[in-house]
Amino acid sequence: MTTSPAGDKLPNVNGLRDAQPRHSLGYRVQHRTRTIVASVIAAMLVFSGTAAAATWLDVNGIIKNHSVEIIGQGSLDANTAIIDPNSGKPIEFVLIGQDSRDGKENQSVGGDFDDVVGNHQADTTMVVQISADRTKINLVSIPRDSLVDVPQCETTNGTIPAQYNVMFNSIFANAYQTGGDLASAASCTLNAVNSLTGLNIQNFIVVDFAGLVKMVDAVGGVDLCIPQDVDDPYTSLQLTKGLHHLNGYQATQYARTRHGLGDGSDTSRTTRQQYLIKQLMNEALSKNLLTDTAQLYQLAKSALQSLYISQGMADTAALAGLAMSLKDFNLSNLYSQTVPVVSAPSDPNRSVWADEAETLWEKMRADKPIYGSDESEANTNDGSADNSGDSTDTSAEGTDNAGSQEAAPTPDPVTGLITQADGTLIDPNTGGTVDPEDGSIHDALTGQYIGLADRYLNATVCAVPAKN
Repeated sequence: MTTSPAGDKLPNVNGLRDAQPRHSLGYRVQHRTRTIVASVIAAMLVFSGTAAAATWLDVNGIIKNHSVEIIGQGSLDANTAIIDPNSGKPIEFVLIGQDSRDGKENQSVGGDFDDVVGNHQADTTMVVQISADRTKINLVSIPRDSLVDVPQCETTNGTIPAQYNVMFNSIFANAYQTGGDLASAASCTLNAVNSLTGLNIQNFIVVDFAGLVKMVDAVGGVDLCIPQDVDDPYTSLQLTKGLHHLNGYQATQYARTRHGLGDGSDTSRTTRQQYLIKQLMNEALSKNLLTDTAQLYQLAKSALQSLYISQGMADTAALAGLAMSLKDFNLSNLYSQTVPVVSAPSDPNRSVWADEAETLWEKMRADKPIYGSDESEANTNDGSADNSGDSTDTSAEGTDNAGSQEAAPTPDPVTGLITQADGTLIDPNTGGTVDPEDGSIHDALTGQYIGLADRYLNATVCAVPAKN
């Protein structure tokens, strides 16, 4: 047995492909007195007699009380070191949006029906990768309804055998039901993501309805371009076409709605969730929330109370350093895409990952942006390429029958799209077609949603001025 810095005994893990960890570890939220006492002593030694001491201890207490341990198994190492934002290495984690009706705040957003109270579902799962130099972020959404094969998983209350052809979001729900805690649900989801993608991610962040409401409200709301009138009876979201400044409650309902926008599919919803995250970051960056200490403190305190973070990231200094390292981040370098899917052979109402999905994971395994063939091509045309889900190299040149080379079409500097001779809009990164009515990007072959051309949407439907 090994020992963590906090003195906990941790399981020995045999490596990335170990399907049978030698031991399992139950869920424990970090409420240990010695951890908090140590944090208090360290902070007071450094910040004694200053206002910074209270701020540090307040935020540090929130983080430590919401730290969740990884259950060692398969690809997961329970002895994960604290993330060092200055280590020159990429930061990877799985972001899980939990549909939980626990507590009045969550029920006020999602409802308090008898058949959902007490349930724990993963409505949203995104793989996040921040580059080593903190200049680029990959954000890939995994459709909750896609059918996948997953390895066995250790929970607090026993082992869940390997599962085949199951809906992705059932991994979280089944593990929570079996283990009875968030550590089981999040660890099994993380282990499945690693198995499916070939990545070796060791950390997760879980946010519920109440957490998203608080984060949006903490930045003062968020601007969203709504491409069509919305009247969704399931979320009670009612919006007219055009630009809206939404508060936390409204933005969360926007992230939840399936029937009021698009075709009602989960894949179309994932593209809107990516758009919301990008606009939320835009608000934070435009208001200098990552550099203004007082505002950053308020944002952190509001958000962290509803975030549950794996122990490898639950460190105040590391999170503060990461925030500061992203203060000059250019949103044109946030690359988002939904995993490409096709109809499942076993069930036409479900989907499976398309072969193109491997292209995404291959680039992320190599710590490269998911757009372009290498980092130098990831942000061509001075950042004018749209960043809503792309993998095609826009710098390539074509050759005509005479052997002469002609330059590839240049994307519009405002919308980031290419207009073909017949008027068809093309996303130069994915090669997907763009619906001119709502900016949704569709796979050229399957027609499935793979992204949202947010720059086109903002510029044409709502004329939103760029904030950076």
